[in-house]
Amino acid sequence: MEKITLPKASQLTSPNPVTVVCTQKPDGTTNLATVSWWTYLSFNPGMIAYAMAKTSYSGERVRETKQVILTIPGAEIAQAVLGCGSTSGRSTDKAERFHVELTPVEGSSIQIPVHSRVAIVCRLKEYHEAGDHYLYICEVEHVYANEKEEALFAWNGYTQLRPAK
Repeated sequence: MEKITLPKASQLTSPNPVTVVCTQKPDGTTNLATVSWWTYLSFNPGMIAYAMAKTSYSGERVRETKQVILTIPGAEIAQAVLGCGSTSGRSTDKAERFHVELTPVEGSSIQIPVHSRVAIVCRLKEYHEAGDHYLYICEVEHVYANEKEEALFAWNGYTQLRPAK
C-alpha cells in the first residue's frame, strides 16, 4: 500500500451519500446546503448525525432554530445540488438561484426540494466540535419517501453527483 491523503481516500471510496440540509431563514424561506457526510445513529430512538463546516450558514440556522430536514436529493436536481454546495445562503436564495422547486412537509415549516427521495425531519439534540466542522446529532421526528425518485451519490471525491449505477 502507498500513503495517500484523506481527500484521495474519499475518491477511492466512491460513491458516498449526499444530502441536502434544509433549514429555515429568519424571513421564513428555506435555505438549502449540500452535505457530503451523514449517517444513521440509532433506530430506537431514531437519530441521525451529519457534519457541516463551522462557518456554514445552515449550521448557524439549525443551532438557532433546532429544526432541520435532511433530504436525499433526486437525480433530476444534481446540478442544483452541486450549486447549493458552493454558494452561501446568507445572502442568496439558493432555491431561486438554482431553480429548485420546493414543497411543504407535514410536521415542519421548512420546505424541501420536490425532487427528494427521502426527507428526514429532525430536531437538533446536540452538536460537537470536530476539527473544522461541527457534528450535529439530531432526533428524528418524521421520515417521508418518494421511491420514484432516484437518489444521488457523490463520486470522485465529491466532484460529481449522480445515481449509483
